[in-house]
Amino acid sequence: MGHQILLDLLQEEMKMGLKGGLYHQTQIKLAYNSNRIEGSRLSEEQTRYIFETNTINIEPEETASVDDIVETVNHFSCFDYMLTHARENLSEEMITEFHRILKRSTSDERKEWFRVGDYKTRPNVVGDMKTTAPGEVARAMTKLLASYHQKPSISLGDIVDFHHEFESIHPFQDGNGRVSRIIMFKECLKK
Repeated sequence: MGHQILLDLLQEEMKMGLKGGLYHQTQIKLAYNSNRIEGSRLSEEQTRYIFETNTINIEPEETASVDDIVETVNHFSCFDYMLTHARENLSEEMITEFHRILKRSTSDERKEWFRVGDYKTRPNVVGDMKTTAPGEVARAMTKLLASYHQKPSISLGDIVDFHHEFESIHPFQDGNGRVSRIIMFKECLKK
């Protein structure tokens, strides 16, 4: 199956609201795994339930984080936005929109210093690796995108390199991994 055919199929199934197809499965698996990496405690079954019914199923004596639920719903929206714009060139506007969709209505949005859909205002660390200082992020992102778009053709290696560089900049206060995985998915579909 060629990549254009795959993108067309995902877009068609999204528009149809087709149940049980590739789009349906990808939405659930990607949201579950991408959020799980970031510490979400929702199960794949709960993620599926949210996608299919827009409700949450919780066992007695069990609790679920509202942010985990909101970020799961947001991930579904972000994936749809990405699919709709998959053929367009990756831009800073698109990347910040991915972040805005993913983080809107979360408790982070209520923090005065947290910028949903905008670059970080405070330094952050990944493991013990220093990331780009807040004041340098805009310049670093412009440079990263410019060098990416200058390539005569984009290979899988180029997409992986972009991901690595994006993670080392870590432009957002939170949600960098999820945004970056959406970017990789988009670029693989496009290329």
